Amino acid sequence: MRFIGKTGVKVSRIGLGTMTFGGDADEATSRAIFERAREAGVNHFDTADVYNRGRSEELLGSFVAGCRDEVVIATKAYFATGNDPNARGGSRYHLVRAVESSLRRLRTDRIDLFYLHRWDDATHLEETLRAVEHLVSRGMILYPAVSNFSAWQTAKALGVQSRLGFSPLVAIQPMYNLVKRQAEVEIFPMTVSEGLAAFPYSPLGGGLLSGKYGVGNRPESGRLSAWEIYRVRYGESFNYEVADRFRQLAAEAGLAPATLALAWVMSSPAVTAPLVGVRNVQQLEPLLAAMELHLDPALRARVSALVPDPPPATDRNEEGRVHTLGQR
Repeated sequence: MRFIGKTGVKVSRIGLGTMTFGGDADEATSRAIFERAREAGVNHFDTADVYNRGRSEELLGSFVAGCRDEVVIATKAYFATGNDPNARGGSRYHLVRAVESSLRRLRTDRIDLFYLHRWDDATHLEETLRAVEHLVSRGMILYPAVSNFSAWQTAKALGVQSRLGFSPLVAIQPMYNLVKRQAEVEIFPMTVSEGLAAFPYSPLGGGLLSGKYGVGNRPESGRLSAWEIYRVRYGESFNYEVADRFRQLAAEAGLAPATLALAWVMSSPAVTAPLVGVRNVQQLEPLLAAMELHLDPALRARVSALVPDPPPATDRNEEGRVHTLGQR
């Protein structure tokens, strides 16, 4: 178990993302995934109002009915939930209605961890945070958080909350995996400095690091094939070269690629608990195995060496090395 930032609330070493519930996973399969995760000790379940047009929240709400006080439920709002021009964004108008709708679908009286799903370029930040504070004061949200925010956006939000006496953010949900390491540059140092939990999503790179993909292996099924956003996100040929080398390294280590990919993410001291999403129970098993795997430093270094380290925020590559002017 790990604490959610400074809250005193504990969550399991992995969280179950439920984006597949009511979509790639039908109700029976979704229930089986949920029950297997609970059996393995998972108590953290992550959804969003836009996942399968609210069906993910509906199914999760029905599954937790018998254990509501034993689980931590996270959901999100920002993206469009309808055709109305105001059914989206970070306005108070939208967020209040979005949370009310999520509560109905989840069949609960509070959202434990509520994420702003994206930074809103069109809405004044203070408007958004006042809306969140309003929902906290009404008991509809216990803890505010952000997803897909940069470090500066998160720090700015924390500053506004501190100035106005609002409940502070307690967590951030960034994308993070072996081929998407940008979070190491500023987001993770910021979370450590400010005491925020980090719940990375996409630890397997949308399936890229599951062992199914490579330069000469592009299955027709799966997110990387079926979803345009994943093809854009991971479409560079270099990523598939890394996938080939990573699969070979996992085989040498006697580990399932999915287990090693997730264990690598979990081994970062800045990571509280990664979020995993699956289409069936079979896909879940190697991910649960990662909770029992202690990744030794040598193997972690070999995995990390498959891709270049991201440059520091200042782009001064000498920082952190022997030849630097900045060490104390």
